Parts: sequence; structure tokens; C-alpha cells
Amino acid sequence: MDRAKIRLFVDEPLGEGQTIPLDQGQAHYLFMVLRTAVGDPVAVFNGRDGEWTAEITAAAKKSGELTCRGLAAPQLDPPDLWLLFAPIKKQRTDFIVEKAAEMGARRIVPVLTDFTNSERVRVDRLQAHAVEAAEQCGGTFVPEVAEPVRLTTLLEDWDDRRIMFCDETLAGSASDLADEDGVPWAILIGPEGGFSEAERSRLAGMGQAQAVSLGPRILRADTAAIAAMTLWQSTHGDWS
Repeated sequence: MDRAKIRLFVDEPLGEGQTIPLDQGQAHYLFMVLRTAVGDPVAVFNGRDGEWTAEITAAAKKSGELTCRGLAAPQLDPPDLWLLFAPIKKQRTDFIVEKAAEMGARRIVPVLTDFTNSERVRVDRLQAHAVEAAEQCGGTFVPEVAEPVRLTTLLEDWDDRRIMFCDETLAGSASDLADEDGVPWAILIGPEGGFSEAERSRLAGMGQAQAVSLGPRILRADTAAIAAMTLWQSTHGDWS
């Protein structure tokens, strides 16, 4: 079945003949902004059941209904990759979350470091940006945006997940990262002031962490997140 151009994330099970109620925001977007009508196709996904082509079967100003007609694309989950990043200014934090969702992060975790200069994070707004990014890029998975956590607290209970620790003061290449099938990874991006010596020492002492340089120039935090994800995906992810 052909894929519809309009895509919508829904929190409902999807299957042949399944009906999907629309909330006020979704109805406004489809019927008032996009000017769709009963009978028009809409691509829907829920992060679990792939993408389905649905038909608008009821339309009103504040509500509506879709009905699934057929599977358009199977569920495609990203590699088990987390992005850990220190929050920065509002718009640039939004940018990091959007691009992480587009580029295949499975989980996004704001971490508060010793030099983090922006500690106010609205997780609901960032999660909405992740949803919008998935809708626009054709993905069928939406990463979870976790509640902010102090880096030291996060590392206290760390498991066997490997950490690609991006630090401009250290040398190393993403191509040198340990390559073991099925091992989950996390990318750690620090604040614009860099990591503190205590944080560097803590990470250096962890067998799961491997320091990687992102090149000869110091990158802004949002640029570093994109560069790091590109390096990891091209060498260890589903781009390779």
C-alpha cells in the first residue's frame, strides 16, 4: 500500500480496521491547518506496530476519527543507542532532541554536569519535539526523552552499556570503538564549558567508557551531538 504524505503519531494500537479517535490538537492540525476531509488518507504510527495508512472517517472542529486500512511500512526500531547531553539554551536543546530523533537515538537523556549552564528542562516539550521529528522524517519509532538527571547519579548505577565519551581534550577515533554485536551504547556530550576534571577522572576509570575526539576544532554542543551520532551510526549503527 502506498504511503500517505501526511503522517501522525498516535497512542493507540494499530491494525486492520482499527479506529483511532483524534484529540482536539490532532483534529485542529488535520482539519483546520491541513484542510483534510473525510475520505482523505493519513499515515499513522505508534512506535510499535509500523506505519499504517488510515482513512479519515469522521471530522469535526475538536474531534475526529481515523480507520486503519492497511500496513504501509513495517516497524523499524533504531539501534540500542542513547544520547546523553548537557542541556544548553532552549532552542539549541530543542534542536539536539529533534536531530537525535531523526538520526536514530532510542533514548535521550538530559544530564546535569558540573558546568551545565541551563538546568531548566521541560521534558513534555522536548518529547513533543521528538514526536514531530519522527513524523517529519518518515520514522516509525519515537525515542523517549527522560527526566534530567545529574551525571554523577546516572553513572552510579551504570550497567554494561558502553559509553562513547566525547571530549575535546582527548584523542581517539570512533573507528577505534569496541565493536561487539548486540552491545548497547550511549553517546555522552558535555556542556559548552566542557567536563570537569572530576567528571573526566570518573569516566576514565570506567571500563565501559571510551574517549573519542570529534576533530581538531572545538564544536558547539549541538554540533557535537550531530557529529558524534553521525560517527557512531556510520561505523557501528544501521548506516554501516
